Amino acid sequence: MRKIIHVDMDSFYASVEQRDQPRYRGQPVAVGATPNQRGVVCAASYEARKFGIHSAMSSRVAIQRCPHLIFVPPRFEVYRAISQQIRAIFEQYTDLVEPVALDEAYLDVTENKLGLPYATTIAREIRASIFTKTGLTASAGVSFNKFLAKMASGMNKPNGQMVILPEDAERFVESLPIEKFHGIGKVSAIKMHELNIHTGADLKQRSKLELVQHFGKVGHHYFKIARAQDDRLVEANRIRNLSVVMSREKNRSPSMAG
Repeated sequence: MRKIIHVDMDSFYASVEQRDQPRYRGQPVAVGATPNQRGVVCAASYEARKFGIHSAMSSRVAIQRCPHLIFVPPRFEVYRAISQQIRAIFEQYTDLVEPVALDEAYLDVTENKLGLPYATTIAREIRASIFTKTGLTASAGVSFNKFLAKMASGMNKPNGQMVILPEDAERFVESLPIEKFHGIGKVSAIKMHELNIHTGADLKQRSKLELVQHFGKVGHHYFKIARAQDDRLVEANRIRNLSVVMSREKNRSPSMAG
């Protein structure tokens, strides 16, 4: 049985700005372009999220929802440097690290460098080390595959962690609203509702053939995750993953028209 951890920094960009600028602490902060720049929000602090503000939202819409929102320009060079610090912490435990973005990564700790038997212990140690070295909090999900680890990491945010055990996995997935599934986008979720698929349990009732007919090749993946299955490996291909990360960060640029 594999031991997979998904580590996700808590509101990474905004938390860095609040760390470095004490006057921003406790305030609604949006990292990104100001409304008059016709851009988007790259990241929102938890205080801003209370107003319904989220990443990729138009800055104009964000300021309408929260007139006292503080806009801060992104400092990608700072975020990259901190991301490298965090990566070094991961590599104390395993070389099987797959970065998804500057603020999140998958780790396979099945055969970890320190010989620790419990992935939950490793996750706690990593989160504590991140806070000690960077002053930032992270959340973590622990399970036996990437899909479940990713789902778990978002359940106790911020600054928390969750484990999904094999015996609990299918029940956990069945209870989830379709919108909460990682890998099911907004358009697919709307289509699923039209097909009377509202929860993981509903999704599990559909055959693989039916899902492929409605959603194409990704229907195979939907069939698997509805059963808490995911055989994707944690890929520690640095070159490939670096290009993916940099591409994603570029796409999150505040200069995108809003």
